[in-house]
Amino acid sequence: MFHEPQLVPSTKTKSRVLVVDDEPRLLTSLQSLLQLHGYVVDIAEGGKAACRKVTEKNYELILLDLRMPECDGHQVMNFLAENGIDSAVIVISGETSFTAVSQALRRGAYDYLKKPFSNEELISTAKRVLEKKQLERDHAHMHRRLKESSILHQYIVDSSPDIVFMLDKQGCFTFLNDKVVNLLGYSKEELKGKHFSSVLSSKDLLSLTEAIEDLERGTTVRNVEVKIKQRVESHTKRFFELTIFPIFASALSPTKSSSVSHAYPTRGLSAASQNAKPDDIIGIYGTARDITERKEAQDFINFQAYHDLLTGLPNRALFKDRLNMAIARCRRHHNRLAVLFLDLDRFKVVNDTLGHAMGDRLLQSVAERLQKCLREGDTLSRFGGDEFVLLLPEVTTPDDVRGVARKILRLIKAPFHLDQHEVFVGVSIGIAVFPDAGSSIDQLIQAADVAMYHVKKRAKEGYQFFSDTMVVNASNRLEIERDLRKALANNELHVYYQPKVDALNGEIIGVEALVRWQHPEHGMIYPSQFIPLAEETRLIVNISEWVLGKACEEVKKWIEAGYRHVQLAVNFVQAQIEHPQFVDLIRSTLAHYQFPPENLEVELTENMIMQDLEPLVAKLQALAKEGVTIAIDDFGTGYSSLSWLKKLPIHTLKVDKSFIQDIRDNDEACIVNAIVSMAHGLKLNIVAEGVETEHQLDYLRKLGCQEVQGFYFSEARPAEEAMEMLSAYKQNSVGLDRTH
Repeated sequence: MFHEPQLVPSTKTKSRVLVVDDEPRLLTSLQSLLQLHGYVVDIAEGGKAACRKVTEKNYELILLDLRMPECDGHQVMNFLAENGIDSAVIVISGETSFTAVSQALRRGAYDYLKKPFSNEELISTAKRVLEKKQLERDHAHMHRRLKESSILHQYIVDSSPDIVFMLDKQGCFTFLNDKVVNLLGYSKEELKGKHFSSVLSSKDLLSLTEAIEDLERGTTVRNVEVKIKQRVESHTKRFFELTIFPIFASALSPTKSSSVSHAYPTRGLSAASQNAKPDDIIGIYGTARDITERKEAQDFINFQAYHDLLTGLPNRALFKDRLNMAIARCRRHHNRLAVLFLDLDRFKVVNDTLGHAMGDRLLQSVAERLQKCLREGDTLSRFGGDEFVLLLPEVTTPDDVRGVARKILRLIKAPFHLDQHEVFVGVSIGIAVFPDAGSSIDQLIQAADVAMYHVKKRAKEGYQFFSDTMVVNASNRLEIERDLRKALANNELHVYYQPKVDALNGEIIGVEALVRWQHPEHGMIYPSQFIPLAEETRLIVNISEWVLGKACEEVKKWIEAGYRHVQLAVNFVQAQIEHPQFVDLIRSTLAHYQFPPENLEVELTENMIMQDLEPLVAKLQALAKEGVTIAIDDFGTGYSSLSWLKKLPIHTLKVDKSFIQDIRDNDEACIVNAIVSMAHGLKLNIVAEGVETEHQLDYLRKLGCQEVQGFYFSEARPAEEAMEMLSAYKQNSVGLDRTH
């Protein structure tokens, strides 16, 4: 005859339950509900009260909230574990995140109920947990009673959640429990007599073989993780943790029947193995625990920890780890490696215009294209935002890196199609080569970042190798800034002059004023090392005004000495030309030093003229009326419009030295050809910067470039030396002493 299930637990005595929460009304409600179903119930308002009560009484079950002030549920579970209190715990909480549930279960919670819950759910869960706890106690009791009997081993094998198996000395299966059917699909009869290699891959076969060899050398137990083949091929990989023990002949009791001994030979294994010799091993006993879910969780956690979830690329942590290994290999073999820091140009425009979702798709598309540039062993990482970093672990020459950089530029330059939108972006690449740019992980990444910033500053997608002149060391940055503020007052700044030479006859026809800083402790500091800092701190305005005044004062003396043709070129920064008094400043400076306006050339970068064109036109036209000539510096690195070039009162274009330095390259030569032809068409004077070789000079002469400037003729020199160069030209008319 069947009866309805009882509401009270099926134990001889009433189970004692402790309810822990920080809400008095919920405590009272749960106490009444549980008492109604036959439980003896105590309540604890908060974690601290719970910790006191569990030390005073024994509770079969604790209903525990997680979120409580002062002492939360996790701390209570830690207290139970630390004090060896064996109470079953059911967590009752409003937290439903995977992390919260996982932490609670790892700390020993038997179950997890989400608030709000039904009364039936609570009572059913409490009953199930108590029954499970009772079963665990019964199992432990049975284990103690049957520890030395074959009945215990029979029970373990039959109820084990793992595959239990035995191998003979040749490695063939002699016993398997029923779990092999559920987990792998094999019947026990199919595998008996077969070698264990029939269910393992070659890689896992080697691992298990090595583990068995360890047992034969005297190891008492070995654990090894393997993937076991399923009977029916499946896309899901199943991983198992094998625990294997040696079976010694002396461990088998002669009083047992042979069938029992061979099926369950673990009786006395530990004791017997202490005196047994490896030669006594007659087989292997083991268990195979299914750890597929654990492996998948570990793999997913590891992937999250070391990869960017949007693009699937390695993240900063994994990149640094691989860079560290690559540096170690380079040190051992005296090789070189390169780090490329990539930053997308115009990505913000796409993100702001089309939205973040479309921006994410663009980043994914960029990542796919960049991976096409990788060689075997290269690592591409996303550092965040629109920044990517590429590791080339083995490079022989800079040309190796240039080839990769140019391929990246070419691939990214092609349009991206996002739904109905056609999107164009560029990329700026900074390159740091080990060991030239740094010997540590952070130094190389920072150097590549700095080089990339210099490309960005030119407002041109391209690449740039890092050099020591690019950055002020972060450790003395504050010191340099402090000293820079005092440099003008202490007369530490000096104006140097680099000659501009007639390309045909070598005559000095002008000079460019360049500032140098003679630091009292650090010696000569060049503009590239302090001008970026001066721009950030707005000190550049005062420095530029001082350079203009000082250069006018010194060059005026040359003009009075008979060098009336010498033209003075002075660079101006964005902050100056945007100032309403820019034109008045130049006028007042020229008037103060009685400097001829026609001998002054104002140099502006191409990027500056594209920032605020309308007001700039009026300012430059006012200067041109005064007789001042206007030059565009670094031409070819920006995005100027030909229509605006015609509207501006420009007299000179200065070709950026980056195009001159590698003039043998067909692409760079084509750019120089185009700029010179365009300048001739617009009837503009053309100046080539950065001329360092005779080959470059000859090439520029043939193109019809009127003026050249660079180390092939002279580096920048102080006023006295520049005056001597002028005198030497005038006396000899054969060109100056060239400094290579």
